[in-house]
Amino acid sequence: MQQNNFDAIVIGSGISGGWAAKELCEKGLKTLVLEKGRPVVHVRDYPTANLDAWDMEFRGALTREEAKRFPVQTRSGFVGGDNKHFFTDDLDNPYIETQRFDWIRGNQTGGRSLTWGRNCYRWSDLDFEANKKDGIAIDWPIRYRDIEPWYTYVEKFAGISGEKLGLSHLPDGYFLPPIPLNCIEQHLKKEVEGKFKGRHITPARVAHLTDPQPWHLELGRGKCMNRDRCARGCPFGAYFSSNSATLPAAARTGNLTLRNHAVVHSILYDEQSGRATGVRVIDAETMISTEYRASLVFCCASTLATTQILMNSLSSRFPNGMGNDSGQLGRNLMDHHYRCGAYGEHEGYADQYYKGRKPTGLFIPRYVNLDRLTENKNFIRGYDYQGAGGTRNPWSRGIQEPGVGAEFKESLFKPGGWNMGLMGFGECLPYEDNRLSLDPEKKDKWGLPLLVIDAGFRENEMKMREQIKADAAEMLEVAGFKNVRVFDEIGGMGVGVHEMGTARMGRDPKTSVLNGNNQVHGVPNVFVTDGACMTSASCVNPSITYMALTARAVDFALQALNKRNL
Repeated sequence: MQQNNFDAIVIGSGISGGWAAKELCEKGLKTLVLEKGRPVVHVRDYPTANLDAWDMEFRGALTREEAKRFPVQTRSGFVGGDNKHFFTDDLDNPYIETQRFDWIRGNQTGGRSLTWGRNCYRWSDLDFEANKKDGIAIDWPIRYRDIEPWYTYVEKFAGISGEKLGLSHLPDGYFLPPIPLNCIEQHLKKEVEGKFKGRHITPARVAHLTDPQPWHLELGRGKCMNRDRCARGCPFGAYFSSNSATLPAAARTGNLTLRNHAVVHSILYDEQSGRATGVRVIDAETMISTEYRASLVFCCASTLATTQILMNSLSSRFPNGMGNDSGQLGRNLMDHHYRCGAYGEHEGYADQYYKGRKPTGLFIPRYVNLDRLTENKNFIRGYDYQGAGGTRNPWSRGIQEPGVGAEFKESLFKPGGWNMGLMGFGECLPYEDNRLSLDPEKKDKWGLPLLVIDAGFRENEMKMREQIKADAAEMLEVAGFKNVRVFDEIGGMGVGVHEMGTARMGRDPKTSVLNGNNQVHGVPNVFVTDGACMTSASCVNPSITYMALTARAVDFALQALNKRNL
């Protein structure tokens, strides 16, 4: 039993879990990190990172038999033969969809930090105050000033490349040099900013090291090589992941214990003290159940998995799930809606090209519903654009072009014309009946109740999508693009891979699951710092906010421990 005692337990090793581990270990706490999936060692376990398409069987595509094991992951469009090892087998990890929900998962050391999109944008008070202003759901218990220093703290360590814009609704951060726009992107920027007041085009702010600093180099991280093979794992450590950054930082303290194949059954609760005492774990391979004890528990398993664990953590005090006095546990599930916008082609700049395959595109910050002058009466909240960027058509354009013979083949060795895509990312409102529950009868192979997901987008999101498409087409057209066409491939919730909510922060235990320090109401030594804690969704990618909230919560927890308040 002595070997099972720790100062802190972190559930999950992804973006939030990695940060919790780093902060706890560096503050001197013996910390156990529980990871449901297999071990993945940085560099060693990136088997396709340096392979070209012709080096792989079927040029990196899944076989039919492989695809059968990834019915959810493949319909999202994210999974191929070159990165299948970083995505969860859907057949071994079932859940129930009342409405379509693409639960994208990566059960391994590092979780989805190995495959995330790496876009990092700070929230502002426009986001933190939105629920209160619109009379939607409940108000956030924090504001930008509460999290601002923690944004800077995590940005400095992670390494975020970007350009400062001086926008109050998209605060600037601690940036490394941006990844430059290419010539067609610069053209679009000039035309759009000249014709539309309040619209800006900038290189995406991404977690890529463009100029590694000493603290990055100490961990063995290096400069981004512009290979755009990020979803296979980065052997240079150039993009931020738990495996390349936070977990190595935690390990070098000597305070980290990482256990893989650890399926968390529930959090243990002591009725007399009103505190959690540890975590019950089932070994994924042997099915043996083990209990680990600790004074602190950080839930960082990802939004749906964390809430599933809390709902399965039953006691006399919490018969409906740990911290669920409000009845809000499992409710208010959100995700960004995207995959709509416009494409276009440009006939100019035929004499210009670009070097490498840069791993990001352009970004157009929100410009709608910022104030009375930018109000759109058809919907509330807003959207931004995360362009795939401008590229020249490759040789594959010849597949659909009529042609034959040497002259035709020779033409395919030359780059085709420029094309551009603008894709909107829109905010989803927190609807109380977008929710999770546990099936009372069906269980997985470890005996845990299957998660039931019943959530979808509504009228506000659909009206926003119409404006997203119209604006994208208009911006391309005024910049001289031809054959402009809109697209809308909404799919189901979850495909945004930004699931949020279900254990929201708030001021009142009667209406929320967590307080302003990410503590579970009624269980002060349990913290939730992954996407489950979110009270609204904004329209920007949330991961940098998870990082900042996690570092902030650990700092609070250590102060409370030192004061014997936990």
